[in-house]
Formats: sequence, structure tokens, C-alpha cells
Amino acid sequence: MFTPQGPTLRELAVQALSSIEHGYDLLAPKFDHTPFRTPDAILEAVGKALAPVGPFGAGLDLCCGTGAGMEVLRGLCRESVTGVDISTGMLAVGRSRLGTGEPAGASGAPAVAFVRADARALPFGPEFDLVVSFGAFGHFLPRELPGLFSGVHAVLRPGGRFAFPIMAPPRAGSPWYWALLGFDTVMRVRNAVRRPTFVMYYRTFRLVDVRRELARAGFRTELHPLTEFGRRRDGSPRARMIVAVREDDPAVT
Repeated sequence: MFTPQGPTLRELAVQALSSIEHGYDLLAPKFDHTPFRTPDAILEAVGKALAPVGPFGAGLDLCCGTGAGMEVLRGLCRESVTGVDISTGMLAVGRSRLGTGEPAGASGAPAVAFVRADARALPFGPEFDLVVSFGAFGHFLPRELPGLFSGVHAVLRPGGRFAFPIMAPPRAGSPWYWALLGFDTVMRVRNAVRRPTFVMYYRTFRLVDVRRELARAGFRTELHPLTEFGRRRDGSPRARMIVAVREDDPAVT
């Protein structure tokens, strides 16, 4: 699953036994060479689906990691692109890839900034028109979603959008089903016997729960199938993009 440039099994084990923050600090130099990085196909599909709604002013990549999602934002936003993450190491890699500090318009591209912060306590006011996130929600427990989504709502301008992809759950009994179940089980056992915990439970991020919590946070949600990934046997999309619109804008209907 890993390229020769990726982490060794020992390095992954050390990461998994650390806290989320320190674990990603350790993994950061090799993160882009692991399957944990969001595939370019998903990034491109989300960018393509959002393009007709844009362009946007200011964009935020929530839990930006090494900045792969910020490349999507740079193609959608005119003013600025900000990445926020709790890992100093991941942010350092992102800065080396994308750079920072160039004024908007100086080269026809938005200004780029990286901010270290916890996604559950965002240090911003309502200054963004678009917030995106890729592959980060498994790091939050279900009980944390209300606060997380309320925080995103608070940093969006009226009419702003919160967009992210969500994959259909694997068919029960399929190899992917058992793989995810096994991974979740291992993580729960690890967290039962070791502190600090390392939360990574992707099976708990269910569409029905997500839509309910987004509505409670004040969002109106839209579902957009990402047709590039095909459909399941029952005809439902294998991948969707959720677009949550800040509901308190009187211009939004």
C-alpha cells in the first residue's frame, strides 16, 4: 500500500501509539506517500463540483494537513486561502509546498496562510465564504460533531458554504467492510489501554448523522453525487459531496 518513500511499519506503529498531534508531526515528512492522503481524484472531483458555484472570496481548509485540499481552494478563491491544522509538522510541509504571505492579486493567485489551531476551537470570525475538509472527520467522536459544525458555521459569512466529500459505506461482508471493522476494533482496543487516545473511527461518520447535526448547527444541506466514482448496486452514488449553506442569509432560498 505504501511507496518506497513512505513510512515503515515501525514508524506507523510509533505514530499510532502517540497522540493525534504528535503522531502527525512524526508522519508529516512522509504523509503524502501514504494512502491516508486524500486521493487526487477526490480532490479534483470536489473542485469540479464546486466550480459552477464560485468563484469564492476567502476559503478555509479545515484540518488541512500538508495542504493538498488548499490546491483545490486556490482554484476556487480569489482573495485568500487559509489552512488550519493542529499538527505543526503537517503545517510545515504545507508551507514548503505552497508558500505563504504573498498578497492577493500579486501573481493573480489568492494569498496563502497556515494557522495552527484545534478545529474544535477555530480562532476566526465570520470571514470565510467557503470551508472545505478532506478525510479528517474520523478524528472526531460523534459527540464532538455539534461543536465542530457550529464552529464552522461561526466562521462563515452569511451565505457561505461548507463542503466535503463523503463515501458510501462498504457493502456488509465485503473485504472493505471487514477491513474497516478490523481497523476500528484495533483502534478501540488501543485507546482502551493507552493514553493519550488516537481517535480515528471512520465508520462512525454516517450520512444520516452528519445531515442531522449540520441542520442543528444552522445549515441547509445539499447532496451532490460525484459521478466520477460510479454507483452502487442499488443505484446510489459511491461518493457524494455535501454542501452545507449557512442558513441565516436572507438571500439564500
